[in-house]
Amino acid sequence: MTIKDVSFERERPDVCGDAHPKALLKAIQEDGDYLLNLSNQHVVSADQFSRLGMLQLFRLAAKYEANPRRFSTSLQGKILISAFYEPSTRTRLSFESAWHRLGGDIMSITDRSTTGIAKGERLADVAEMFNNYGDCVVLRDNNETSLEEMIDSLRIPIINAGNGSDEHPTQALTDMYALFKWRPDLVTDEADKAPIKIGIIGVPNKMRTVRSFIKCLVKFPKAIDEIVIIHDEESSTQLFGSEQREQIEQAGINIRTTRDLEQVLPELDVVYINAISWEGDTFSTYGSEFHLTAQSPLKDSAIILHPLARGEELSADLDHTPHNWYFSQARGAVFLRMALLTCMVQRAERVIDVV
Repeated sequence: MTIKDVSFERERPDVCGDAHPKALLKAIQEDGDYLLNLSNQHVVSADQFSRLGMLQLFRLAAKYEANPRRFSTSLQGKILISAFYEPSTRTRLSFESAWHRLGGDIMSITDRSTTGIAKGERLADVAEMFNNYGDCVVLRDNNETSLEEMIDSLRIPIINAGNGSDEHPTQALTDMYALFKWRPDLVTDEADKAPIKIGIIGVPNKMRTVRSFIKCLVKFPKAIDEIVIIHDEESSTQLFGSEQREQIEQAGINIRTTRDLEQVLPELDVVYINAISWEGDTFSTYGSEFHLTAQSPLKDSAIILHPLARGEELSADLDHTPHNWYFSQARGAVFLRMALLTCMVQRAERVIDVV
C-alpha cells in the first residue's frame, strides 16, 4: 500500500453547514434553576424533559462547544460507570469523551459475560454495588426492563443510553441540539419565524431513536408545522405505538403518513432517517426501499439528520453537501452529554454564569 500524501488539515470543518453554536447560545437566556434540578433525577425517558429544561441544556452544551478549552475540570474527582451490554460506537464513546473532557475518570464494561450478571446476579444487587463504586451510571441494554430493575436500588443517577426498542432519550436531545444550531430562531416565540416541516423515515413504534425524537419535538409545537412519517408498506400496520400519534396531535402539530419518499422530499426542511431497530438480542431493518443520495429531490436548504450508524439508506455522496448535518449531530453529542452529566453529578454551579 502506497500513499503519497499523508498530511491532513486539523482546522477543516467536519460539516458543510454553519454548525457553530454561538447563535444558539445568544438565543437562550440562562436560567440555572433548571440545570440544578437535574441533580436529583435519573434520565429514563424523553418525556421527563420540559421545553425550558431542554433549552437550558442546549445553552450549556453550546457554551461548552463554543469554548471547549475553558472547561476541563467540572467533573474532576467523579467516576462514571459506563455499562454497555449492546454494541455501540457513538453513544459509548461520546459519553466517555464527554466525561474525560471534563476531567472525570471512567470504569467501562462492554460485555455482560465478564460481570456477575453472567452468574445470575440480580440487577438490583449490581445497582447496590454501583452505588459504592461510581458517581453516575450510563447503561445500554437490549433488555427494556433492566433500568426498572435497577432504579429502586440506586442512590446515584443512571442514564438510559438505549434500552431495546423502547427509548434513547439522550440521542433525541442530541438531535434537537443539532436542529436548533441550524435554526436558532426556532427556540423563540417570535411570531414571524417560519415553522419547519420534518420528514421522519422510520417506524415510531419500533425505533427508539424515533420514539424519543418525537417526544422532544412535541415540546416545541410553534417550531413545527408538520411531521411526515415516511414508511414502507410492510410497516403500515405497526407505525405507531400506544398514544404516539395522539401525543403529536394533542400538541397541535399536523401529522401525515406517506409511502412516497420522492414526492414528499421537495416539501421537507428536515429529513430524519434511520433504518435499524433493536429488538431483543438482535436488530431489524425497516424501510430498506428508501435511499437518500445526492440525486434525491431535496430542497436546496434542507438538512439531513441520522443517528448513525448508517447503511445503504444514506449515501456517502451526501457527505460533502450542505444537506449533511448528521456529522454535526454526532459531534454535538459530546457537548450535549457534557452538559447533562455536569448537571446530574451536582457540578452545574461550576459552569453557570461562566462565559
